[in-house]
Amino acid sequence: MSFDLVGLPALSRAAVDRNEPLRGDEERIAALWPKARVIVVDTGGRTLVSDRGTRIVDRPAPDFGDEPPSGAVLLGEQDGVAHWAVQVPAEDGDAPVTPRSWAAPELTDEPQWLDLRQSGATLDDMWAGLFTTAVALFQWHRLGRFCAKCGSPTVVEKSGWHTRCTGCGREEYPRTDAAVICLVHDGADRVLVARGPQWPEGRFSVLAGFVEAGESLEACVAREILEEVGVAVRDIRYLGSQPWPFPRSLMIGFEAVADPPTRCCSPTARSPRRSGCRGRTCAGRSRNRAACRDSGWPVARRSRSGCCRAGRYRTERSRCAVRAVPAARAPR
Repeated sequence: MSFDLVGLPALSRAAVDRNEPLRGDEERIAALWPKARVIVVDTGGRTLVSDRGTRIVDRPAPDFGDEPPSGAVLLGEQDGVAHWAVQVPAEDGDAPVTPRSWAAPELTDEPQWLDLRQSGATLDDMWAGLFTTAVALFQWHRLGRFCAKCGSPTVVEKSGWHTRCTGCGREEYPRTDAAVICLVHDGADRVLVARGPQWPEGRFSVLAGFVEAGESLEACVAREILEEVGVAVRDIRYLGSQPWPFPRSLMIGFEAVADPPTRCCSPTARSPRRSGCRGRTCAGRSRNRAACRDSGWPVARRSRSGCCRAGRYRTERSRCAVRAVPAARAPR
């Protein structure tokens, strides 16, 4: 048995042309500005979403002046309409990222401030792509205010896609950090999942981790799973990817096969080295902790792992269902 994604991950969807040449074309930007549309993102990473989480409440560009305001970012152009984003202070303070909420928001027809985790799966392709890009760029601006070479302040150019150091002139472009996320299964009907000690009872996740310098994606999958739960994997296969701008990752999904070990790993088993890489959940039919301990999969000191029957799974991080498919039908 193998696995395949049933569709694009939620944050990988897009319907607007990024139009890279437009970013430095000041004459065309000025011509498009009167009919442009702008989404507003606060410093908590939230925007106004309406129609039960399906669309963003954007505004006409002239509301912000006769030209793009300082700090505005160009998200793309479609059918002669340029799409921009501006950032405003959050009402509850200058928090860089909204803290994760385990509870799903109650979506309404009226505008409500939601972050990307809360609305990324419900927005349509156009709005999901625009919101994801806006959050990623504003996170990069927040983290890149000073030159990595000489420490001088930087200035933003090319409609938000380029910074230049005011001291040494060094140019910088948006960074993306690679991270892997992997569905580990036994080749039949069991999937390896784990949980963080601070998570609500009954919430589990597939495993993930950051790619280290000089490391391939496949090597990272094998290393992270071995480090986190003491399981060696094989037959690592790419499934898909999606941006994850918290703050600037690209999540690259894989599946892998592992044999359930004959005994649990040591109580001193290594815990996850980066807690931020373990924010996914498995919403399949997870068994209780005792059943997981009896399944043959290891139970690590700070992350309890278990198994669940193959079928449909949904992860909070990817918001993308995964289904089991016969090996003969699985794309290679």
